[in-house]
Amino acid sequence: MTIKVTHSVSSFGVSDESKSSEHNIKMMDNLSPVVPKSIADMWKSLPPDVRAVLVESELKGDDCHTAKQPLKPRQAQRSDSCTTSPTVMTPSSSVSFSEQCSLLGSSKESDTDDDVENGVVTHEKCPLSGADFTLSPLERAPKNVFAFTKTQTTEKSEVVKTSSATITTTTKVVSTSRGWRNIFSLPISYDVNMVAHGTLFDTVNSQLLDATGVHEEGYNTRFAVVDAEVEKLYGDKIREYFVAKGIELTMCVINGGELDKRPKAVDTILDDLCAYKLRRREPFLAIGGGCVLDIAGMAACLYRRGVPFVRVPTTLLAIVDASVGVKNGVDYCCGVTDETYKNRIGSFYAPSACLLDPMFISSQDARNISNGLGEVLKLALVRSSDLFELLEAHGKTLVETRFEDEQLKQSGVTSRIIDLSIQIMLEELGPNLWEAKLDRCVDYGHTFSKLLEMVPGADIMHGEAVNIDGFFCVVLSYLRGYINIDIVHRIFNCMKSLNLPTNSSDLNLELAWQSCKDAIEHRHGEQRIPLITDIGESICVSDITEEELSRALDMMAKFDHHC
Repeated sequence: MTIKVTHSVSSFGVSDESKSSEHNIKMMDNLSPVVPKSIADMWKSLPPDVRAVLVESELKGDDCHTAKQPLKPRQAQRSDSCTTSPTVMTPSSSVSFSEQCSLLGSSKESDTDDDVENGVVTHEKCPLSGADFTLSPLERAPKNVFAFTKTQTTEKSEVVKTSSATITTTTKVVSTSRGWRNIFSLPISYDVNMVAHGTLFDTVNSQLLDATGVHEEGYNTRFAVVDAEVEKLYGDKIREYFVAKGIELTMCVINGGELDKRPKAVDTILDDLCAYKLRRREPFLAIGGGCVLDIAGMAACLYRRGVPFVRVPTTLLAIVDASVGVKNGVDYCCGVTDETYKNRIGSFYAPSACLLDPMFISSQDARNISNGLGEVLKLALVRSSDLFELLEAHGKTLVETRFEDEQLKQSGVTSRIIDLSIQIMLEELGPNLWEAKLDRCVDYGHTFSKLLEMVPGADIMHGEAVNIDGFFCVVLSYLRGYINIDIVHRIFNCMKSLNLPTNSSDLNLELAWQSCKDAIEHRHGEQRIPLITDIGESICVSDITEEELSRALDMMAKFDHHC
């Protein structure tokens, strides 16, 4: 229903139309001692005959058992996307006035978000459109499904000046509509399990088999996606483990390099899942580095619109980063621009569990371990001075011994570094799994690194690119006066001790400025670039200029970046 009202007001007095409206508002005031101006304006915008019918019905009290009680305004406003408004009787195209009165009379005044979930009639105002919503629970799903009526008021004024007066013509349009709102909170819970060092494929340890779910007796098959390099090193042990458990394992082996992180790899897994005939609630295993875990997670999200999967990370980078969040995805080559975009296609989809065995770290070469420490150092810079001090003191030894130094293991340094990294990631991701908040300190090192990684022919790993980006941001922080030069040199020396690159010939002004523009697109209209204000503390900024980037690049060139 749409009601359109046009009336005029002279600068020398009030029209008869306005006096009539004021009279009706006074009558409404007798019913409700406290009426907000917005409600009074809405009442005033209705045609006189409509207001007369509503007032008469209200005064008689025949159709509404609450008519003799004044309407009470809300005591507070909600601070989320919609604000609550006072209970008010508004015309609707689908609900009669008497029906609305009966409905609103039974509502419970409350200002909490639990109102809607608990089946209470609520009233909201959309901060974007200004529309007023009345949400009424449906009988068979009172906590989830609500019928709503929406009232939208728009106003347009036109001023005409004459020799004797100024005439303001105001046109108000009040429209109502109806619909339904579905409210469903998706419960997300997954365990990140630390496995005793080197016991994951020990037949005495049942964790790997238990993670694949509880099946009825006689169901003796399982499915696993395995990184090609992992299959070379651990393929026999994986098979022997399941043979010892009486399980026939179907293994889908895929390459785990960045160049292989494409939709085609997802299709490979989906084909094998179809051939295997994975059951709807049956978890499959994903064993490998970060790329394989991302690809497998994407396939799990798509197959039958979502099946469980278990992450088993086999690199330091995957253990502290890719395994603990809910992101999955692949790089995408756009057929229109002919450009490849990193992680452009993906999903938020949680694993059913993660199994972390630090023994995999020792099977990596020094470069891969340094690569993983690039992500660990990122977390230290934005969140933990304690973690930074551990890396500063022991990082070099960890790289040289591939995390197998007995003294560091006995003293707990090795496990402390891994545990702190995982905990920081979970603390940051946990309250913001779907990235509703885009100012994220864990995006440190992930503004300029994306384009660095996608430079054709570039020999650079993810953690290395993150570290180059990270040092560039350290310089930006210094130039802004956030940190002093001593902190800059301290961070630089720590990065060098971890054998991490601190600059790249591909990091030029064009790439840096394009990265800022891409950040604005990816982070919804603002750069939101994390910068440190001290070791372990950070802020997000959105005003970095091209000239600022140029100065930072000039300062970067003065450091000795050779290992």
